[in-house]
Amino acid sequence: MNIDLTGKNALVTGSTRGIGRVIATMLAASGARVGIVGRDAARAAEVAAEVGGGAIGFGCDVSDPAQVVALVEDAERQLGSIDILVNNAGLTRDNIMLRLKDDDWNAVIDANLRSAFVAIRTATRGMMKRRSGRIINITSVVGLIGNKGQTNYAASKAGLIGLTKSVAKEFASRGILVNAIAPGFIETDMTAKLTPEARAALQSQIPLERLGSPEDIGGMVLFLCSDLASYITGQVLVVDGGMVM
Repeated sequence: MNIDLTGKNALVTGSTRGIGRVIATMLAASGARVGIVGRDAARAAEVAAEVGGGAIGFGCDVSDPAQVVALVEDAERQLGSIDILVNNAGLTRDNIMLRLKDDDWNAVIDANLRSAFVAIRTATRGMMKRRSGRIINITSVVGLIGNKGQTNYAASKAGLIGLTKSVAKEFASRGILVNAIAPGFIETDMTAKLTPEARAALQSQIPLERLGSPEDIGGMVLFLCSDLASYITGQVLVVDGGMVM
């Protein structure tokens, strides 16, 4: 069964590369008109042209709340509405706890967690009026299990889970479904740099014995945006090849 999102408008943060770009591309291929978001507006416009389907590029530093508000409002004007919001943008500044600087903590929390809060608060105004909407927050398995050297990142991703569940309860009566996806180890620019030994060690922790692909995450996004998921809200769907059980 093909998922048809024709007539829907989606805004995907952090979508000029990696998992976010694949999510945006798959949404567009399913008929949605997509807002591509990156820090570099020119690059976002280039990716939007490549994605096609009437996609529009937007520049935004998601760590700045004022820019996030402006982004959502601008996307609402240019797309006509935001029916689907995917909070995918994020960054890492890894270090062991005793060496983690305040700036590293704040930067990661601002980009990964506060940006999603501000985007949701702004986008749900229009969704409430239409009594319809889908919000998907891209968290991580480290938000469930923690990780050495990633205290800030794990805290931000765990915070996204709490945000997801609370917002889902607040907006369910308005027809707005809010869920989170927790990827495991996915083939990205970062994992491409792993040594063969490190990759083998990672894969040994995964029952399916492989790293996931960005398309694995994109497929779950499509499912949650579709009518097939109309009775699912407040959930964390783990896409990790069975690593966390």
